Amino acid sequence: MKPLELEIFICRSDNYGVLVHDPETGSTASIDAPDANAILKAATRRGWTLSHILTTHHHTDHVEGNLALKEQFGCEIIGPINEAVAIPGLDRAVGDGDTFEFAGHTVNVIETPGHTAGHVCYHFADDKLLFAADTLFALGCGRLFERIPADMWASLQKLAVLPDETAIYFGHEYTLSNARFALTIDPDNERLKARAADIEALRAEGKFTIPTTLALEKETNPFLRAADPSIRRHLLMESRSNEEVFAEIRKRKDNF
Repeated sequence: MKPLELEIFICRSDNYGVLVHDPETGSTASIDAPDANAILKAATRRGWTLSHILTTHHHTDHVEGNLALKEQFGCEIIGPINEAVAIPGLDRAVGDGDTFEFAGHTVNVIETPGHTAGHVCYHFADDKLLFAADTLFALGCGRLFERIPADMWASLQKLAVLPDETAIYFGHEYTLSNARFALTIDPDNERLKARAADIEALRAEGKFTIPTTLALEKETNPFLRAADPSIRRHLLMESRSNEEVFAEIRKRKDNF
């Protein structure tokens, strides 16, 4: 089986567009549909025909292109069962633990409530790919609009147990701001300092910071590191629960 091909591009102001293409069958999935025109241009540039949209959650900047793309390509729209009524053009609703096939590649559905109540991530286990949208960013996590911090912490723990080499594709280019914030939470982390400098250089050149890896996030992303003794000392929260430490980090990021 040939490896999947990915096309990464910017939609709207800071959304990432991601096309996943199987060269053997010609099947092509868009991870969410932030902007139909941008996705159409990317597909046309590569000579690909859209067969699927894998929707992660109901926010407008992730579903606005659904209906136009479905009309253009007749693609199948798959999305979270707990937000089914809010996903335009939904054909198949999936929930936690479900699996389905994309061009012979098994996709595992991981429900990650927090940013929204029914947000899902798509894990292509054999391909070592995770499409995390607005649950897990490079050096960040999504704002909590519909669930409490403990729910998001539990969701992140579901992702943290995936293989370290998993490549993570996220929904927005927020990495520079996330890096600057992370240094305020974990200022003694040498790996984080080096990564933040790399990100400053990349963004100064207009380059993308996607993908990241789970191993790198576990070393440097404060939202995955609520149990870390150094972070707890810095926050003066050494005796508090992981959920409480995570909630404090999220609150500080909201006000950063």
